[in-house]
Amino acid sequence: MKYKKYLIIIQNNTIVHCHLELVDYNGFEVMFMWMTEIENLRRELSVTPAGEICREVLFYQGVKEYYSQPPIIAKSYGTAAVMAKAKAYLYQNDLIAGSIRGIFQKDVDARIMGHAKQVYRSYGQNHFGTNSDHFAPDYQTFLGDGIGGTYRKIEVSRKLHKDAKARRFLKAAKITLDGFCGMLQNYAEEADKKAEAEKGEKKRRFLNMAADLRMLLTEKPTTFRQALQLIFLCHIAFLLQDKHAMAFGRMDQFLLPYYEKDLRQGVLTREEAVALLTSMFIKIGEHRYLGGDDTVNICIGGITPTGEDAVNPLSYCILEAVRIANIPGPNLSARIHERTPDKFLDEALKVIATGLGYPALMNDNINIPALLRHGYAREDVNDYCFVGCVENFIPGKQPPWSDGRFNVPMYFEPLLFHGKALLHPDYIGLDTGGPEALKTMKDFLKAFHRQLAYGFSEYYMFFNNENDRYQSENYAQPFLSLFCGDCIERGRDIRDGGAKYPSAHGAGCMGIATVADSLAAVDKLVYQEKKYTLCQLAEAIRVNYQGYEQMREDLLAAPKYGNDDDFVDRYAIWYVEEMERLVSEYRTRDGGPVYAAIASNVQNISAGREVAATPDGRRCGEALSDAASPMHGMDREGITAVVKSTTKPDFRLISCGTVLNQKLTPGLLRKDEYRKKFAALLRVYFKRGGQEMQMNCVSREMLKDAMEHPENYRSLVVRVSGFSAYFVELDPAVQLDILKRTEHGGAV
Repeated sequence: MKYKKYLIIIQNNTIVHCHLELVDYNGFEVMFMWMTEIENLRRELSVTPAGEICREVLFYQGVKEYYSQPPIIAKSYGTAAVMAKAKAYLYQNDLIAGSIRGIFQKDVDARIMGHAKQVYRSYGQNHFGTNSDHFAPDYQTFLGDGIGGTYRKIEVSRKLHKDAKARRFLKAAKITLDGFCGMLQNYAEEADKKAEAEKGEKKRRFLNMAADLRMLLTEKPTTFRQALQLIFLCHIAFLLQDKHAMAFGRMDQFLLPYYEKDLRQGVLTREEAVALLTSMFIKIGEHRYLGGDDTVNICIGGITPTGEDAVNPLSYCILEAVRIANIPGPNLSARIHERTPDKFLDEALKVIATGLGYPALMNDNINIPALLRHGYAREDVNDYCFVGCVENFIPGKQPPWSDGRFNVPMYFEPLLFHGKALLHPDYIGLDTGGPEALKTMKDFLKAFHRQLAYGFSEYYMFFNNENDRYQSENYAQPFLSLFCGDCIERGRDIRDGGAKYPSAHGAGCMGIATVADSLAAVDKLVYQEKKYTLCQLAEAIRVNYQGYEQMREDLLAAPKYGNDDDFVDRYAIWYVEEMERLVSEYRTRDGGPVYAAIASNVQNISAGREVAATPDGRRCGEALSDAASPMHGMDREGITAVVKSTTKPDFRLISCGTVLNQKLTPGLLRKDEYRKKFAALLRVYFKRGGQEMQMNCVSREMLKDAMEHPENYRSLVVRVSGFSAYFVELDPAVQLDILKRTEHGGAV
C-alpha cells in the first residue's frame, strides 16, 4: 500500500520547502522514526557543557613521561593522549558516535592547568599560517586501508627506511594512531554502557555501534554506516587537536561504493542513509554551542578523475541531508560542468531557496584549467574539492592550506601622497612622484603597478617569514600525515616533503570592484574629460570629500562594474591579470605556487576601515566591494548585466577561487518556472567563464526585521561570503553589508 510522505521545512514560522512523494508504509515509518531522533539530537546538542577546555592538560598528561625524547616523539605521545584521554561522549539520540564535548572537564586544578599550558606552549604547535588545518584528508585511501591496513603500511615503510629521521617520523605516526585507537575503544565501551541503560531499538543501536567501533580497530569498514562512523571520528580527532576547517571533500564519491553495496544487500535504505548523513551534519554544528564555530566544506558533483559526470544518487542524499539539517555548518559546494544533469542543478537551487545560501556553485570548466596551470596531474585536478570557504584543493595530496589578505585599494594612497598612507602615517611605500607626475592614464597604471608590486613583496615577506619560521621535524604533524598520500611511504611529514605536491598559498586580493570603479573614474573624469586634475582628486581624498561634494557625485556617477559597460569592465580584466602578475613571481617555502584569490570573507569591512577615501567616491573607512562582486548598489542594470560584466575577466588565472555573491528575492527560486530560467542563466554564466556564484534568498524586509527583533529569527541562516551563518549572530556591520547587496528579482 502506498502512503503520502511529506517533508516540510519551516523557517521563521514560514514553510520554505514542502516535498511530497508516495512511499510504502515501511519507508514512511522508518523516515518518521529517524526524523524524530534527529530533532531530539538537535535539542541535546544545544545544551552548553560544564567545565572548560582541557586540551593542554591532556597533552601534558601524555607528554610528561617523555621529556627526554626527541620533540617529534614526545609531542606524539601528547597528541595521542588528547585523543585517548578525552571523554567519549555519546548523546542519547546519537546515530553516529563522536563529540568534542569530551575535551571539557570540570574542576581542573588551576595550578595543573597553568603548568600544562606552559608545557604546551613550550613544545609549540602549528597554526593556520604554518599549514596546520584547512585540509581535505584522503579519506578514500584511509577507508580502503582501514586502521589495520594503515598500521601495516607504517610497518612496511619502517623496514624500508634506515635513516633515523624517517624512522622517528614513522614511530611518531604509530604513536598517534595508537591514540586514535584508544579513542575508538573508549567510544565502544561508552556505547556498551548506553546499551545497558536502554531497551528496544535504542539498545540495539548502541550495541551495533559498539560492535562497529571494535571492528574498525582492526578491519576496514564494509558498510556505509561504518565508513561514515570512521571518517566522523577522524574529524573529531582533528578537532580535539585544535584543527579546524577540515573538509570532508568528495563524500558522494568515496562513500558511494558503501552506499550502493548496502542498498543491494538490503542492509540500508535511502531514508536511513539520509538520516545518518543529517545526524552527522547537525553534529558539525556542535561547535557553536561549545563557544566556537567551524567551516567544514563538503563537495558534491563535478567530474570523476577520468572525466565522467560524477553526480550520483548519494549526491542527492547529501543535498537532502543538508536541507533537513538546516544549519550553517556543513559548507556545501557543488561542482557544475556542461554535462551536469538539470535535475541536480534544480535540486541544488531548491536547497539554496530555503535561505541556507548553499551549495555554492563552482565551475569545473574554470577551476580545472586554473589548477592545471601549476603542473598537477590531470586525474588529481579532476578530483579537486574545496577547503574553508571556496579554496580549490587537491585532497590528500598537498599540505594544508594557508592564505592572507592583500588590501589592493590601500595602494591608491601611496600613489597619490608620495609613498604615504593617510590612515597609517607610519607606512612608507614607494614615492612614485605624486599626482603631478602622472600625466596620462598609462602613467597612472604604471605607478599603481609599482605600488602594488612593492606592497605584495611586503605581504609575502610577512607570510613567508612566519610560514618558514619553525624547524620542520619539531613541528611535524604525524597524525595528519596519515591522511596525505605518500607520507607513510616516504617516511616524511606532510610539511617536510611527504606530500605528493608542495604547499600552495592563497593571496586574498581585495576590492576588485572598488579598484575597477576607481580606475574608470580617474580615466573618465581626470584624463579624458579633464573635469578635475589628479591633484584636486588627491586633495578631495585627503579631506574625505568634505567640501568636494559635487566631485564625489561625479565620481559616483562614473561607470561602475557590474552593468556590462566595457569602459569600466576592462579595469576588472586588468585587475585579474595584474593580480596574477604579482603573485606568480613568488613560491612557497617548499616550492609550491602562490594563488591569487578574489574572496574576501567578511574582511571587505575591516579592510575598508584601513583605507582612506577612494577615487570611486567611496568615503574613508567604508567597506570595500565584496569579493568578486560589484560594489553594493552599483549594479543597477539587473542580474543579466552582472553576469556579463563578471565573466569578462579571465578567471582561469585565479587558481584559488572567487566569490560572486548575489541576492535574490525569496520567491525567485521557489517557483518552478523562475527556477528553470535562473538555472539557464547560471549555465550561461558558467559557459562565459564565471568561476563561482552563491545566492541569498532572504528578503530585505525580513533582514531589517531580524535586526530589529533578533529574538524572532534565531534560526535564520544567510549566505555571508564563502560561508553561511545565523544572521542574528553576525556583527552588525556584516548584517548591514548583506542588507546593502542589490536584490534581484522578477523572471530573470
